[in-house]
Amino acid sequence: MSRTTTALVAPELNGKFELREVYLDALQADEVLVEIQASGLCHTDLSCAVGILPCRPNAVLGHEGGGVVVQTGSAVSHVQPGDKVLLSFTHCETCAACTSGHPAYCHTFNDRNFGGARPDGSSAMLTKPGGEPIYSTFFGQSSFARHSLVHRSSVVRVPAETDLALYAPLGCGMQTGAGAVLNSLNVKEGSTVAVFGVGSVGMAAVMAAAKIRKARIVIAVDLQQSRLDLAKELGATHGVLGNAKDVVQQIRDICQSNGCDYAVDATGVPFVIKTMIDSLGTLGRASTVGAPGPGNNVAVDIMDHLTYGKEYVGCCEGDSLPKEFVPYLIEQHQKGNFPLDRFIKYYDFKDYEKAIEDSKTGSAIKAVLKW
Repeated sequence: MSRTTTALVAPELNGKFELREVYLDALQADEVLVEIQASGLCHTDLSCAVGILPCRPNAVLGHEGGGVVVQTGSAVSHVQPGDKVLLSFTHCETCAACTSGHPAYCHTFNDRNFGGARPDGSSAMLTKPGGEPIYSTFFGQSSFARHSLVHRSSVVRVPAETDLALYAPLGCGMQTGAGAVLNSLNVKEGSTVAVFGVGSVGMAAVMAAAKIRKARIVIAVDLQQSRLDLAKELGATHGVLGNAKDVVQQIRDICQSNGCDYAVDATGVPFVIKTMIDSLGTLGRASTVGAPGPGNNVAVDIMDHLTYGKEYVGCCEGDSLPKEFVPYLIEQHQKGNFPLDRFIKYYDFKDYEKAIEDSKTGSAIKAVLKW
């Protein structure tokens, strides 16, 4: 096949994208050439495109891809040409975190997923043969492209009947929200859970808490009433408007306690995180999955944290092992416990501007771009 393909490129870090032709470098031993069929549009992509998260101009982003294997490198054995695959984050496969089943905490996670190049420093995409390198290998995949060279650690083989467009968002957002509940916090059945921000990641947390872990009370907190209404249709027992002055007190009243057992923040906004921590009850555990960019801080009342035994932990990619967790979430969807189809909206790749606009305004909770 031709080494030239079409990609959605961010020429500058101003939030604008363009469809352009790019050139694929030679396939390396640990890579898979994938024909992308769909890719979820994540707020991480948009944050990188404006420089909030690490990025450089002339970037091909996209990290929730689904496609078909075209070719495999000599060091790839778990997939073969013709296989359907979903794509997730990349990891080194050899550090202590990776070998202990926690690849989301790979010791070189930031370099590999946000570095814009392969581990050896070369670029998987170029402007033309022998041309300038393109910021690529984003999360090991750069799936905003018709074809992409993907690191083997990012590739999850799925059955031939898998709807790749439907399940593409599992590679990042969905597994992050669900994993926060199921892995990082290990929410217990019959407990109380508050989820702050019910975009796609927060919705995943709501569904995991309500339908998979069967929490007794699941409180959705958001600025949009329409999202709260949908969250309640998907399992939340209560909805609280995030701009209310008494959010913490409302949560305590609903839980009939001094706070909730567990909480998830999907916004990354320091003020919201502070509110979330304050809403925890005795021995409550909270986790942040929203990524605000470097340099953001939140104040903790140390005495309150100490005397009530609260915990606040970070959560990257839901602390998931994608080759196991992505198929698990597909199974949960098929059982009716993870109805992500209720909030996915599809767009042709050429309509990317509309998809971005709808994501920013909230009219699309989860936009998926299809070739």
